[in-house]
Amino acid sequence: MSHDITHDYPWKAAWPVGLDFDIPPIDTTIYENLLASALKYPKKPALVFYDSVTTYGELHAAVEAVAGYLQTYCDVKPGDRVGIYSQNCPQYVVAYYGILRAGGIVVPINPMNKTAEMQATLNNAGIVTLFCSQDIVDQLEPLFKKEIISHAILIRYADFLKTKTDLFIPEFLTQEIPSLPKNIEMWDFMMAKDLKPSVYNRTANDLAVFPYTSGSTGVGKACMHTNATTLHATRSIYDWFGIKESDIMLSVAPLFHVVGMQASMNVSIECGCTLLLIPRWDRETVAQLIQRYHVSVWPAVPTMVIDLLNLPNLGDYDLSSIWLMFGGGMSLPKAVAKNLFDLCGIRFLEGYGLSETMAPATANPVHKPKSQCGGIPVFNTEVLIVDRDTLQPLPQGEVGEIVIAGPQIMLGYWQNDEANKDAFMEYNQKKFLRTGDIGRFDEDGYVFILDRIKRMINVSGFKVWPAEVEAKLYQHPDIDEVCIIASPDSKSGEAVKAVVVLKPSARGNVTENELITWSRTVMAVYKAPRIVEFVSALEKSGSGKVLWKKMQDREKSQVTGGVA
Repeated sequence: MSHDITHDYPWKAAWPVGLDFDIPPIDTTIYENLLASALKYPKKPALVFYDSVTTYGELHAAVEAVAGYLQTYCDVKPGDRVGIYSQNCPQYVVAYYGILRAGGIVVPINPMNKTAEMQATLNNAGIVTLFCSQDIVDQLEPLFKKEIISHAILIRYADFLKTKTDLFIPEFLTQEIPSLPKNIEMWDFMMAKDLKPSVYNRTANDLAVFPYTSGSTGVGKACMHTNATTLHATRSIYDWFGIKESDIMLSVAPLFHVVGMQASMNVSIECGCTLLLIPRWDRETVAQLIQRYHVSVWPAVPTMVIDLLNLPNLGDYDLSSIWLMFGGGMSLPKAVAKNLFDLCGIRFLEGYGLSETMAPATANPVHKPKSQCGGIPVFNTEVLIVDRDTLQPLPQGEVGEIVIAGPQIMLGYWQNDEANKDAFMEYNQKKFLRTGDIGRFDEDGYVFILDRIKRMINVSGFKVWPAEVEAKLYQHPDIDEVCIIASPDSKSGEAVKAVVVLKPSARGNVTENELITWSRTVMAVYKAPRIVEFVSALEKSGSGKVLWKKMQDREKSQVTGGVA
């Protein structure tokens, strides 16, 4: 058992039993994993979409047809970028692997993006063609007129609704197809051609996927990932947790985001699991699917867990089949984690990763997890906490910027030399990614993520980390969701503001002053919210992340009279 980290880090004591510290270099491709599973399990259900089943054999045949069409009709050549602009559905999986089989690079696009955002992405990535779902195709019409894009393939969700079901099917899945520009072909037309692609010759080191950063602190950037960086990350998930081909996985996290793409889709297909897909979060449908299909593994984001636990009739469903629930994006508040364990006997295993790491950089060991913690570095990965100014490692326990080195790190940002200069640093002749996140190691070598650097609130010189305040507020029995932002203040520079969603039973019964007074009993006064705003719901991104920066910018604009 070897490791290239020379320091005797304490996290080794918590390492998953029976696993080496390193895994071998990746020598295969994402597409070849699908091929292997299709050859091994041709009749096994690969995808389930509202009770409609697609086998591994059918999935691979569809992927071949997509690749043949892309090469023949769209002239997709090795290294060309092809976009997917859609909610979760079987066609998303087919398109993703079809692009790779054709030799192209997948560009997953947030389906919440509007025309202007689409234009920026299409221009930046240089996308040659695009898969687009029926519910958002109208966003493309102005781009066809401007000749920013010349060709697209329309995804009609109902094409894969082949079986009658008693599950609730959202209206947008079966709505009428609008009149289409001549540049858009229907999915059925493509499949009917049944074209065969050329011989596959891509390698582990070829570029494969360009996920975009969320842009929560600015404009999103395309992360250049190869087959090798992507697959090191997937193996770091299934080896770490012990996911097997017998597992039934739930895919609710959006596939354009690395949690859904990696922890759900790519891990499931590489392992030969069955993957249940739904396009948008619906807690009742999720509960039904878990019970109906005996879901065993659910990669989730904490906002989904919080909402599911608030389902009034949750006790009517049997969720006991789940043995593994994991994810990241934000810490799961302790009060929510306790509720999850008390109701379902499940411990939510938090991890830490970014689009730049294709998901995991750290993860909690199954046998020894810690709550509100990113866990310990995964295979072949080194994590340091450094001083932001000197970039030198800090002693254990001190707070600084998290930097990461490992085989899953992106090559860089596509066509963004300026961002690349700021994204990396070198230490001990290793290239480290600067995450822009603040954290610390505890005495056992576990990584605790405190917040984004740019999210820190400065109250009269005191640093306040919003995630810490949010975690405290979640202990209040009447709070359903909360987001902490800064409000400009003439005396203290910034004041802590809480944007709060109350539980239905508490609405109209809890006042701003009551929450402020309570907050001062559980945290330092300078950390406690000075302002509370009650809202019906928090704004969230397509990946379920709370859009704190959008709320932050609006608050600054309102307080300063329109100058954000």
